[in-house]
This record gives sequence, structure tokens and C-alpha cells, in this order.
Amino acid sequence: MPNGRILVVDDEDSIREYLSMMLEREGYDVESTADGKKAAKLCQKSEFDVIVTDIQLPGMSGIEFLSALRESDPNVPVIIVTGHASQESAIEALNLGAFYYLLKPVSNEELKHVVRNALEMHRLRKEKVELERALHVEGEREMIGGSEEMQSVFELIDRVAKTSSTVLLHGESGTGKELVARAIHARSARAEKRFVSINCGAMPETLLESELFGHVKGSFTGAVRDKRGLFVVAEGGTFFLDEVSETSAAIQVKLLRVLQEREVVPVGGTKPVKVDVRVIAATNADLDKLIAEGSFRKDLYYRLNVIPITIPPLRERRSDVPLLVEHFLGRLTGGEINVGDDAMEILRSYEWPGNVRELENIIERAVILADGNEITAADLNVSIFPEQMRKKAVSKGAPTGEDDLGISGLTLEELERRYLLQTLEETGWKKKAAAEILGINPSTLYRKLQRYGMDNQGED
Repeated sequence: MPNGRILVVDDEDSIREYLSMMLEREGYDVESTADGKKAAKLCQKSEFDVIVTDIQLPGMSGIEFLSALRESDPNVPVIIVTGHASQESAIEALNLGAFYYLLKPVSNEELKHVVRNALEMHRLRKEKVELERALHVEGEREMIGGSEEMQSVFELIDRVAKTSSTVLLHGESGTGKELVARAIHARSARAEKRFVSINCGAMPETLLESELFGHVKGSFTGAVRDKRGLFVVAEGGTFFLDEVSETSAAIQVKLLRVLQEREVVPVGGTKPVKVDVRVIAATNADLDKLIAEGSFRKDLYYRLNVIPITIPPLRERRSDVPLLVEHFLGRLTGGEINVGDDAMEILRSYEWPGNVRELENIIERAVILADGNEITAADLNVSIFPEQMRKKAVSKGAPTGEDDLGISGLTLEELERRYLLQTLEETGWKKKAAAEILGINPSTLYRKLQRYGMDNQGED
């Protein structure tokens, strides 16, 4: 059995034949061509594990071939072997995702070594994709809940997945809205196509517009080539728009066109592009309030809210806490560590403002702090819990952190502000890192900082 399929692209017959023979002797199944356009067609018909190509080719340059390839198969590693190197071409090739850039003449051993590494990377990528696909098809493994509230959500997922209707997910940050979207996709007729997601609140408007709808070459500074938007990338599949409430009025107009006309117009373009995607949007905001304030379009809301699904916060399904804890411990430790009764009592009684994401982070930290094979109350970071939970934890032997933080008698708002400040100082005011530790979205952290008048402190 061959070790992998390799495509060699070089317009010099002697070099192309030599490379092909050398790689065949290594046990690879090798196909070759001298033309860039022919190479692109071969990649559309067949799947290759590695591509070795020159830059200067007839029909289509190696850079153009690499760019086209990234649109159809972004995972295949491409090795550039060229005798016409320049700093500009090297940078462009690497920006387009080339695995390696070699200058002719290249030694046999060097090329063999690079090919072996490329094949190994491709194998790992394929395994990751297969694992992700398996997890998405069996969505219950990632969506944990035995409560009546979550059983109702699971029933809705199964019913909604059979349709192509637009879905709007309502729920606080950390409740698992993307998991619900993935579960709907995995059970739908679109499961074999792509699931594409974007957080609308995580990037500036101009970049978000380009990411969503694409752009044409020259439409703005830095637009050096045409780019497909994510709606086009998700063709035939599902597009998940998280934090859709964060979009600007201009982008809302374009989203409305996608939902009404099923077409997008790239930034700087005039010709609409038809798209076939299922849209699932999510928000943690009160859209009725935003509509009343004039910051969210009512007609877009109606288009998005065809099938609404509300995901309950963790405090409204406390019976799921032990199940979630067991799930996280199994994933983190293989079941080698459990949670003691004292610690579980604290976890079940907490309000969980950060929901499941916060619980996951707490368990991960507790696993690191635990001395033995059982997480105790002393292993929990109880300084973040409400006053009554801290008192209960103290009686179980857990440190409160009051001597260090001065949190005795503080309100929950004051406590939250202290905890935000402590976390940001620990991360050097890196807001993205702090948000990950806190178990909340960066945009949620920014809103909290605004509320406490801390948004202008520190630097990212």
C-alpha cells in the first residue's frame, strides 16, 4: 500500500520526472503535471495528501494555484520548490498557507524529510476532522443535561433539525448556544456539508463585513485579491451567527438581504452571489429592548426568529451540575478524580453567572489544585462565590481569600468587580486571556468593564 498520494507540478520535464521517480521509490503514489490549470483540475477530481509545486508555471502560476487550492481544499499541505525565489513570493506563499518553501537545487534528503512531515500533518488534520465530525453527529456527548428544561431543548433540536428553517437561539453567555447549533446541523440533511461559525461581537464592523460577505480586489486598502465570504464558504451547510445583536445597522441590512433573497454582494462588488445556507443565529441580549431603542431591525428579528429556542441558564437546572461535573472530570482526568460531597454542595448551590463555561473553568482549576483523587471544598476557588457559599466553604476547611482580597461583606456587584480586576491584573490586562479564565465572551467582559468604569484601564 502506498504511503500517500502526491501531486508534483513543474514545467521542467527533467525536474518533474526526477522528483516523481524519487518519491515513487519512497513508496508514494505520485501523479504529475506541467501545467497549473491542469493541476487545479486534478485536485478537483482526486484527493492528494501532499502537493509539490514550482512557482513559475504555464496556465496558472504556483501562487495562483495555491490560492485556488485553498478555496477548494484548505487542508492539503503544499510544498513550494522553486528556482525563482523572491521575498515577496515567499511571504505570499506562506500567507496562503504553504507548508514549506524550498529553493532549488534542493537535496533529496531535505525534500524527503519535508514530505514526511507534511504527510504527518495531513494525517493529524484528517483525524481531527473525523473526530470533530463524530462528536457533532453524536451531539449528546457534548450537550449534557437530564433536567426537564434540557430535555425540552433536546426535543426541539430533533424536531427543528428536520427542517431548513432559520433558528434564533436565546440564552446567556456560557449556556452552550454553539453546541445547540452544532447539534441541529449534525442531525440535519446538511450534516455532510460545512458548519461555519462567527462571533459578530468579536471583530470591528469593516472586518466583519468582509468576513461575512467577502470582498473584491481593490475594494479597500489591503484587498489584494478577491475573497469569498463565509456565507459562500458555508454553501449547502449551516452558518452560525453568534452575538448577532452586536451587528451594525449596515450589516443588519445585508443580513436581511441574505435571508430574504438568499444572495450576498461582496464588499466593493455589484454582482450578487446566490447562496444556499441554513442560518442559525444566537444572542444573549434582549432583542425586544434593542428594537425599541432602534439599534436592531424589527424586520431582521422576524426573519431570524422563525424558530426560537431558549437555552436555560445553569442556575435554573441545578440538577444538571453533577452530570456536567462528571462529564468535565471524565474529559480532563479519564474519571480518575471525583468531587467530594462538600465541594459538590457548594457547586450545586452557586448561581453560576457564567453558566456551563464558568463551571468547566472552575473544575479545570480544581483538578490542578487537588492533591489527591478527590476535589474537596478547599480545592475550589471560593473567593468568587457569594457570601453564604464562602461561609459554608470555610466550615469545610476551604480558604476564603479574604486576607488577600479584602472581600468580607462585599455585595455581589462589588465582589464581581474585585474578581474582574484581580483576573485582569493576573493576565497583565490581556482581556482575551482574562475572558477565557472567567469563562465569558470578550464582548461580555468589555460590557462588564464599561459598567464598572474600567474599560479604559490597562492595555490589550
